[in-house]
Order: sequence, then C-alpha cells, then structure tokens
Amino acid sequence: MMTKSNKAVIFVYNANSGTKNGLLDSAHKIFSPKTYECNLCDLTYGLLSENRKWKAFRKETDMEFVFLHKDDYQKNFKSKFESLYELPVILFQDNYELSLLMSNKELNEIEEVEVLIEKVKSRI
Repeated sequence: MMTKSNKAVIFVYNANSGTKNGLLDSAHKIFSPKTYECNLCDLTYGLLSENRKWKAFRKETDMEFVFLHKDDYQKNFKSKFESLYELPVILFQDNYELSLLMSNKELNEIEEVEVLIEKVKSRI
C-alpha cells in the first residue's frame, strides 16, 4: 500500500470496517467499556463522532495520516515474510519501509487524547 506522499503515519484500529461494525462498536463502548478492545478508537472517537481535539490535531498536521481498520490492515499488509502487529497500533511508512511508531501495549496505557497527540507529535 503506497500513500500519496512517500511518508505517512498509519493508524490501525482493532475494529472492522463498515457501518454495521461501527454501530456494534458504539454499543460495546456504551454497555461494556472495560472490555472494548480498541483504545485507539476510544481515544480518537466518541460514541458517534471524532474527538474534537483529535480532529483539530489531525487537520493541522502536515504529515499524511492514513486510517485503517483491522480487516483493511490484514488485507494490505499480510505477508508470508512479515507477521502483523498486535492491534491497535501506529506505524510509520517511509517509502516501502514500515516501522513501529507506537505499540498496542503503549496505546492501551494512554487514557487521554492529549497524551496521544503529544506522543505522536514527538515521534513524527
């Protein structure tokens, strides 16, 4: 998967794409938030819309951001030569090289969107 430029930050959610899956995820956040498996989703999205602070940061950043759901990530990056990262994850693409920007363990420890924003800013 190549992006418009040769560098991008790739955010991969631990949730599948599609409207039905989005509705199920919102319900899961409401009824069982402690068992919801995508802290990246939780930080960047509320129940129905994108977090305001996150959206402002995303729009003011010069770096290209790419957002993928679990099924898109698996389809685009699955290879017999490279194992997939545990999700959610943030990757950095530089030409054809992919590197880990933020692991699932680190993402799952973040409780505020401001912390996520600061960490992403400091690494790109």
